[in-house]
Amino acid sequence: MLYNIFGDLMKRLTLFSLIIVLIDQIIKLIVTNSMNIYESIQVINNFLNITYVRNIGAAFSLLSGNIFLLSSVSIIALILIYIFLLKDKKLSKIQIYLYSLLIGGIIGNLIDRIFRRYVVDYIDLNIFGYNFPVFNFADICIVFSAIILLILSIKEEKHETHSK
Repeated sequence: MLYNIFGDLMKRLTLFSLIIVLIDQIIKLIVTNSMNIYESIQVINNFLNITYVRNIGAAFSLLSGNIFLLSSVSIIALILIYIFLLKDKKLSKIQIYLYSLLIGGIIGNLIDRIFRRYVVDYIDLNIFGYNFPVFNFADICIVFSAIILLILSIKEEKHETHSK
Protein backbone atom coordinates (compact mmCIF):
# COMPACT_ATOMS: atom_id res chain seq x y z
CA MET A 1 0.00 0.00 0.00
CA LEU A 2 1.32 3.46 -0.93
CA TYR A 3 0.70 6.66 1.01
CA ASN A 4 0.50 10.22 -0.25
CA ILE A 5 3.28 12.45 1.17
CA PHE A 6 0.73 15.13 2.06
CA GLY A 7 -1.50 14.20 4.97
CA ASP A 8 -1.27 10.94 6.84
CA LEU A 9 2.21 10.12 5.57
CA MET A 10 3.74 13.42 6.68
CA LYS A 11 2.15 13.01 10.12
CA ARG A 12 3.53 9.47 10.46
CA LEU A 13 6.96 10.48 9.19
CA THR A 14 7.16 13.47 11.54
CA LEU A 15 5.88 11.57 14.57
CA PHE A 16 8.20 8.61 14.09
CA SER A 17 11.19 10.91 13.40
CA LEU A 18 10.47 12.80 16.63
CA ILE A 19 10.27 9.52 18.56
CA ILE A 20 13.70 8.55 17.19
CA VAL A 21 15.14 11.94 18.18
CA LEU A 22 13.66 11.64 21.68
CA ILE A 23 15.02 8.12 22.20
CA ASP A 24 18.45 9.25 20.97
CA GLN A 25 18.57 12.35 23.16
CA ILE A 26 17.28 10.54 26.27
CA ILE A 27 19.97 7.85 25.94
CA LYS A 28 22.65 10.51 25.44
CA LEU A 29 21.36 12.44 28.45
CA ILE A 30 21.53 9.30 30.61
CA VAL A 31 25.09 8.58 29.43
CA THR A 32 26.35 12.14 29.96
CA ASN A 33 24.69 12.47 33.38
CA SER A 34 25.71 9.09 34.76
CA MET A 35 29.19 8.51 33.31
CA ASN A 36 32.51 10.30 33.16
CA ILE A 37 34.15 10.92 29.81
CA TYR A 38 35.97 7.74 28.64
CA GLU A 39 34.37 5.70 31.42
CA SER A 40 33.40 2.23 30.22
CA ILE A 41 30.82 -0.22 31.56
CA GLN A 42 31.10 -3.83 30.45
CA VAL A 43 27.74 -5.19 29.29
CA ILE A 44 28.81 -8.40 27.51
CA ASN A 45 32.37 -9.61 28.15
CA ASN A 46 34.68 -9.16 25.13
CA PHE A 47 31.77 -7.93 22.98
CA LEU A 48 29.81 -4.88 24.20
CA ASN A 49 30.71 -1.98 26.45
CA ILE A 50 29.01 1.31 27.09
CA THR A 51 31.85 3.81 26.76
CA TYR A 52 31.22 7.55 26.92
CA VAL A 53 33.18 9.44 24.29
CA ARG A 54 32.79 12.83 22.65
CA ASN A 55 33.12 12.76 18.88
CA ILE A 56 34.00 16.13 17.37
CA GLY A 57 34.03 14.63 13.88
CA ALA A 58 31.91 12.35 11.73
CA ALA A 59 32.12 8.55 11.48
CA PHE A 60 35.59 7.28 12.44
CA SER A 61 36.28 10.86 13.69
CA LEU A 62 36.60 12.10 10.11
CA LEU A 63 36.66 15.90 9.76
CA SER A 64 37.34 16.30 13.47
CA GLY A 65 36.65 19.80 14.73
CA ASN A 66 34.67 20.88 11.67
CA ILE A 67 31.39 21.38 13.54
CA PHE A 68 30.11 24.02 11.11
CA LEU A 69 30.86 21.88 8.04
CA LEU A 70 29.35 18.73 9.58
CA SER A 71 26.26 20.63 10.77
CA SER A 72 25.87 22.17 7.31
CA VAL A 73 26.11 18.76 5.64
CA SER A 74 23.39 17.46 7.99
CA ILE A 75 21.11 20.40 7.22
CA ILE A 76 21.67 20.03 3.48
CA ALA A 77 20.95 16.28 3.73
CA LEU A 78 17.67 17.01 5.55
CA ILE A 79 16.68 19.56 2.88
CA LEU A 80 17.50 17.10 0.06
CA ILE A 81 15.50 14.34 1.77
CA TYR A 82 12.55 16.72 2.17
CA ILE A 83 12.75 17.75 -1.52
CA PHE A 84 12.96 14.08 -2.55
CA LEU A 85 9.94 13.22 -0.42
CA LEU A 86 7.96 16.05 -1.99
CA LYS A 87 8.90 14.89 -5.51
CA ASP A 88 8.30 11.18 -4.89
CA LYS A 89 4.85 11.59 -3.43
CA LYS A 90 4.12 7.87 -3.01
CA LEU A 91 5.89 5.79 -0.38
CA SER A 92 5.31 2.35 1.09
CA LYS A 93 4.88 1.87 4.84
CA ILE A 94 8.42 0.51 5.16
CA GLN A 95 9.80 3.53 3.30
CA ILE A 96 7.97 5.87 5.69
CA TYR A 97 9.65 4.20 8.67
CA LEU A 98 13.05 4.04 6.98
CA TYR A 99 12.98 7.74 6.07
CA SER A 100 11.84 8.50 9.63
CA LEU A 101 14.83 6.58 11.01
CA LEU A 102 17.14 8.45 8.66
CA ILE A 103 15.70 11.88 9.47
CA GLY A 104 15.54 11.16 13.21
CA GLY A 105 19.14 9.96 13.27
CA ILE A 106 20.42 12.97 11.35
CA ILE A 107 18.53 15.37 13.62
CA GLY A 108 19.71 13.55 16.78
CA ASN A 109 23.38 14.00 15.89
CA LEU A 110 22.75 17.52 14.57
CA ILE A 111 21.28 18.54 17.95
CA ASP A 112 24.47 17.33 19.62
CA ARG A 113 26.69 19.24 17.20
CA ILE A 114 24.76 22.46 17.61
CA PHE A 115 24.19 22.42 21.39
CA ARG A 116 27.13 20.37 22.70
CA ARG A 117 29.69 21.05 19.95
CA TYR A 118 30.33 17.28 19.80
CA VAL A 119 28.34 14.08 19.33
CA VAL A 120 27.85 11.77 22.31
CA ASP A 121 28.89 8.24 21.37
CA TYR A 122 28.61 5.25 23.72
CA ILE A 123 28.16 1.89 21.94
CA ASP A 124 31.54 0.17 22.01
CA LEU A 125 31.67 -3.16 20.14
CA ASN A 126 34.47 -5.68 19.91
CA ILE A 127 33.77 -8.35 17.31
CA PHE A 128 36.31 -11.12 16.70
CA GLY A 129 39.04 -8.96 18.21
CA TYR A 130 38.23 -5.86 16.15
CA ASN A 131 37.30 -2.91 18.34
CA PHE A 132 34.85 -0.83 16.29
CA PRO A 133 34.82 2.96 16.64
CA VAL A 134 32.33 3.97 19.34
CA PHE A 135 28.93 5.01 17.94
CA ASN A 136 25.38 5.81 19.08
CA PHE A 137 21.70 5.06 18.47
CA ALA A 138 21.37 7.87 15.89
CA ASP A 139 24.27 6.37 13.91
CA ILE A 140 22.52 2.98 13.89
CA CYS A 141 19.32 4.62 12.58
CA ILE A 142 21.21 6.45 9.82
CA VAL A 143 23.29 3.49 8.64
CA PHE A 144 20.49 0.90 8.86
CA SER A 145 17.93 3.08 7.05
CA ALA A 146 20.39 4.19 4.35
CA ILE A 147 21.42 0.58 3.58
CA ILE A 148 17.83 -0.71 3.43
CA LEU A 149 16.66 2.28 1.35
CA LEU A 150 19.52 1.65 -1.08
CA ILE A 151 18.61 -2.05 -1.35
CA LEU A 152 14.93 -1.20 -1.91
CA SER A 153 15.89 1.37 -4.54
CA ILE A 154 18.05 -1.15 -6.41
CA LYS A 155 15.27 -3.77 -6.24
CA GLU A 156 12.71 -1.24 -7.48
CA GLU A 157 15.01 -0.20 -10.33
CA LYS A 158 15.54 -3.85 -11.36
CA HIS A 159 11.77 -4.46 -11.18
CA GLU A 160 11.08 -1.43 -13.42
CA THR A 161 13.77 -2.55 -15.89
CA HIS A 162 12.31 -6.07 -16.10
CA SER A 163 8.73 -4.82 -16.51
CA LYS A 164 9.68 -2.63 -19.51
